[in-house]
Amino acid sequence: MTSVPVPLNLQRLRRALMPPAGSYGRVDLKTSTGSTNSDLLAVAAVESGSAEGKWWPDLSALTAEEQFAGRGRLDRTWVSQAGSSIIVSVLLRPENAGKPLPMTSYPWLSLLAAIALIEAVGDETGVKAELKWPNDVLINGRKLAGILAQLAPPSASARLPEATGVPGVPGAAAGPVVTAGPVVIVGTGVNVSQKPAELPVETATSLAIERSPMLDRNVLLPAYLARFAALYLAFCAADGDARRPLADGDSLIKRATAQMVTLGTQVRADFPGNRSVFGLAAGLDATGSLLLTDALGATHTVSAGDVVHLRPHNAGSARDSGGTGDAVGTGNSTKLPGSGVSSRYA
Repeated sequence: MTSVPVPLNLQRLRRALMPPAGSYGRVDLKTSTGSTNSDLLAVAAVESGSAEGKWWPDLSALTAEEQFAGRGRLDRTWVSQAGSSIIVSVLLRPENAGKPLPMTSYPWLSLLAAIALIEAVGDETGVKAELKWPNDVLINGRKLAGILAQLAPPSASARLPEATGVPGVPGAAAGPVVTAGPVVIVGTGVNVSQKPAELPVETATSLAIERSPMLDRNVLLPAYLARFAALYLAFCAADGDARRPLADGDSLIKRATAQMVTLGTQVRADFPGNRSVFGLAAGLDATGSLLLTDALGATHTVSAGDVVHLRPHNAGSARDSGGTGDAVGTGNSTKLPGSGVSSRYA
């Protein structure tokens, strides 16, 4: 095993991910960028009926060798060294047979991505990873990856492009005014070849540190993206209902529950305004929110917040195994539906 980064090969990625082998409409690579999420948010700001928008169809992936303006938890910025990480964002236009998925299903997209990553890491490296709600991937309690889903701001209506050879739009012709459907950007950052001194915090890890026999991002990245596409398309076919069985038989909520180390753990959920809720992470609801049961038996539904895993029997001593997991550059965007906490008593 070597930790020397192997450069990404764009043609190899496209052969693996685009038709006929894969489902991606576009795969691009940047040598360096501020943030792949921000780049795709800028693309999404152009109406989907325009030439530029149509050039980035559903399941368009943008990856980069390095990222110098990533934004993470608590608005902290971070830099990924060239070749050391998987940095990728996917542009999604979630729908089923032309009908947009309900926006209440969008929080599942980051969970879906985490499941795909965990499965890909396990299959390609033999290393067991786990999911920390809502969007962190951990190995032995340390953060390997973070996932961030962002809803692009609504854009104006526009006409479809003329048939002038717009890439990705064969035979496109002028048509009636159409309104762009919602666009979601799902960004993923995975630590691959970093050594301990190269990571920003002690609670982080990398595949190299975990002695993965596979560090080639040309293998790991398409393995992850292929699994993500399969899960995403099956989720869309189920109309965004995480409770419905997917094509392989298991529902998304069942798959997430099986991978999630948060469940059955005492946690503290922190919210703006210095508000915290302590409780047992008891399960997930249909929207992907975390259900907490406190000491009085009240059930709290946490749809957004910073969840900290606590040491057993000691709610006053927290072990933060990664926070919210905002590992990918963000840019400005509209928040996904659902934020905060609601409570009820049994």
